Amino acid sequence: TGSGGVEAVVAGQPFPEARCAANEATGTITYLSGFDFAATASIIDVVLAEQSGYFDELCLDVELQSSFSTANYPIVASGDAQLASGGSFSELVRYAGANEAELVAVAVEGRTAIDSLILKPGSAETLTDLQGATIGVKGALPPSVAAMLATEGLVEGADFDTVLLDGFDPLTHITLDGIVGFPGYKSNEPGQLERAGVEFDLFDPSEFDIPGSFGVLFTSRAFLDEHPSAVEDFVRATMRGLADALADPEGAAASALELVEAGGNPSFLSPEGEAFRWATDVELLTAETPEGVGTGIPDVAALQTEVDAYAAVGLFGDGAVPAAADFVAAVPIESVFDGPDVIWPGS
Repeated sequence: TGSGGVEAVVAGQPFPEARCAANEATGTITYLSGFDFAATASIIDVVLAEQSGYFDELCLDVELQSSFSTANYPIVASGDAQLASGGSFSELVRYAGANEAELVAVAVEGRTAIDSLILKPGSAETLTDLQGATIGVKGALPPSVAAMLATEGLVEGADFDTVLLDGFDPLTHITLDGIVGFPGYKSNEPGQLERAGVEFDLFDPSEFDIPGSFGVLFTSRAFLDEHPSAVEDFVRATMRGLADALADPEGAAASALELVEAGGNPSFLSPEGEAFRWATDVELLTAETPEGVGTGIPDVAALQTEVDAYAAVGLFGDGAVPAAADFVAAVPIESVFDGPDVIWPGS
């Protein structure tokens, strides 16, 4: 038997009837995206799974809702949505710890920090040149960037300042007086600046050996305990969607943009931008996932290294360093793969 006492899924064999009944009894599963339906890990794979009918094949009724990663944690914790995309593993741990919420990552697709620090050309040869500078931020300084600056002893508020930026347009932000630069996703802002012919310098936390993650799928411990086969099969369908997206990056990015445009495209995403975003993710997922391992299977030791690095820059407050294992449920995704291949039923 598999999860929740129902029969396990066997590759090429009919989907078990009792498992189908259990999944149908779960009712509608609401999934919240992390940034509109952008072509990125933990969103594009869910979009493709829905469009390809993979959820339907596993007797799941899934509703996709556009959202923003930091808004998702309280909604899933309260049970108003069941699964969602998170920005990074540490973002999930930070929210869950601060709010005593029982949230668990069921997939961590990106095994590196996705953030970077984008600077006006010539404003800093090395990180130490940022002493006394002001950096623009969208919300808050990303932990990986804070940890990178901390390698040179630079602490926010003491050695450099941050100021809140309006909107998400790097072409506007790079022209602003009073800031040297701003953080951005490696998969987004650098591409926008390059396509516009705007010069910039970039500091990448991963080049300073700062660990990180992106493309997180998470649920509540309560929902996982109550509906284990539904969570496992949501992950199964999503991982098949991910395999499709990795195999045909351009087609996948176009599929994501269709959904964005159907929702009115409030964030002004473009075909070029989404193609660049997913191409960047594909490169990182392909390079960082070990040979023979299913993409998305959480590496708890690596996640603990990430948590340790971000605890050192004060991300989790002054208490004990969180244990990564407390915020991971690896059983669903480990049951979905045979080596690097998704176990999928047949007719």
